Amino acid sequence: MITTLLVANRGEIACRVFRTCHDLGIRTVAVHSDADDHALHTRVADATVRLPGAAPADTYLRGDLIVKAAVAAGADAVHPGYGFLSENADFARAVLDAGLLWIGPPPEAIEAMASKTRAKELMGLASLSRVTEADLPVLVKAAAGGGGRGMRVVRRLDELDAALEGARAEAASAFGDGEVFIEPYVEGGRHVEVQILADTHGTVWPLGTRDCSLQRRHQKVIEEAPAPGLPEELTRELHALAVRAARAVDYVGAGTVEFLVADGKAHFLEMNTRLQVEHPVTEAVFGLDLVAQQIRVAEGAALDTDPPLPSGHAVEARLYAEDPSTDWTPQTGTLHRLAVPDGIRLDTGYGDGDTIGVHYDPMLAKVVAHAPTRAEAVRKLASALDGATLHGPLTNRDLLVRSLRHPEFTSARMNTGFYDRHLAELTEPAPDPHAPLAAALSDAHGPSRFGGWRNVPSQPQVKRYETAGEEAEVHYRHTRAGLAADGVLVVHADARLVVLEVDGVRRKFEVARYGDEVYVNNTALRSLPRFPDPAAQLAPGSLVAPMPGTVVRVAEGLMEGAAVEAGEPLLWLEAMKMEHKIAAPVTGTLSALHVLPGQQVSLGSLLAVVQPT
Repeated sequence: MITTLLVANRGEIACRVFRTCHDLGIRTVAVHSDADDHALHTRVADATVRLPGAAPADTYLRGDLIVKAAVAAGADAVHPGYGFLSENADFARAVLDAGLLWIGPPPEAIEAMASKTRAKELMGLASLSRVTEADLPVLVKAAAGGGGRGMRVVRRLDELDAALEGARAEAASAFGDGEVFIEPYVEGGRHVEVQILADTHGTVWPLGTRDCSLQRRHQKVIEEAPAPGLPEELTRELHALAVRAARAVDYVGAGTVEFLVADGKAHFLEMNTRLQVEHPVTEAVFGLDLVAQQIRVAEGAALDTDPPLPSGHAVEARLYAEDPSTDWTPQTGTLHRLAVPDGIRLDTGYGDGDTIGVHYDPMLAKVVAHAPTRAEAVRKLASALDGATLHGPLTNRDLLVRSLRHPEFTSARMNTGFYDRHLAELTEPAPDPHAPLAAALSDAHGPSRFGGWRNVPSQPQVKRYETAGEEAEVHYRHTRAGLAADGVLVVHADARLVVLEVDGVRRKFEVARYGDEVYVNNTALRSLPRFPDPAAQLAPGSLVAPMPGTVVRVAEGLMEGAAVEAGEPLLWLEAMKMEHKIAAPVTGTLSALHVLPGQQVSLGSLLAVVQPT
């Protein structure tokens, strides 16, 4: 029996595994990089071990250090989580060779399936060995790992070399393996997968289907179980293929077989030999704790002959610190507050006050709703996200709410091209027009609340805020009857709550402040000085770093004086294990280039200047 378990991972999945371990009475050990010294997963574990020497982005890829940490901490089992080394057969062998229990499939099964090229061969499929115009579009894909990293869609042959280079670099950084392959890119399909669970006694459970079609950068954003609208015959076929794949490699533990479904046919994608990020929707529908099942199977327990029956529908949304309107740019900073309504599952690796850094994936949390029907589950999740308290860096929360309420999603007509078609409309700014006034009225009850009083009528008080990239200026007065503003009845105002009546309708505005950051309900604002400093303005055509990161490469032959076109890639930054393209903002001449490959930059650093023509 397992008494102490180490999770060879970080963040949300480490916290998730620890939660089950605590329920089962198993002691927990966390490992961490220097960047994660005070991360939530280290705070909730019974013991922690620092992984020395490696750069933060590479720390969790050092299997030798992790095995050494497990032995030193007295652990008798290791759970890999997902990502990092979770599908690394050499790491699994190292754990077993150290006399520890591996919470996962045998190394031989990982080798057979974790490499997508070998998995395709096992399933009787093959990747493309060469590409012609007739093969386009194609997908360049990392052979190891997942999560959308190391993937590029190629629609023109002259883009292939750059796609291969970028995918190899991203895969090597994320998984320690730069192998990539090429396969046909099927457009307009749905991403459907089957959760499996297998024991050491020959039983394999197919635990329903999941639809994961809403994706950005080939990384899932919204997932649900069961996949809606699949014919029963196709569902049975998917289950049979998943079980066949598991039996072909004598699989043990939890795993997922992924398919692209198009025109009623299933195209095998890969088998993930680990727990998936989206496993909570399957847990909700089947009433299972998959982590607990993983542990019991690893201890030798036998599954029942048949899996439990499913009930209801579950939907999960991944909450990311990113700006979907600017090519999904990751965001960093302090997460002041994250809370969701009761009755909603929240899996997160962050606590209030934690810092969202640059070294790891920008996912803040997974938010999950379960209800008797799909329509109820979707509505419940959308409402929960809309009403969540989320104070900190910009997130994709508004995108998630709009996606869940989009008619193409509510009617289950979505596919993997959803965001290609609808991103612009889903990211159109829609700040609350009364939020700046509510912020100002709330501020009027702060330490300087008597500063605006006049014995005779005078000029109104003026406050300026920035919200959704736009500036807003609001005016209000202190009167004998209290605060007043044109066109609005101020019913109540204090430092935390403002109630306004507009056209006979009263609305409440909850206000929170963190320095210059102001949050009014779901609208984020930043206080601006009354008289801005003209010297602080950047020259037209300036490119600044949208996040802290490392310059991984500069466009070939690029130098000062070069003519560039608007939208032309100039350089690439790596942040949060992903590459981000920095393009020319206008057509003109590159008048300054301030960075070189390998250089670290901070948020807002001036990278280059393009003089407009």
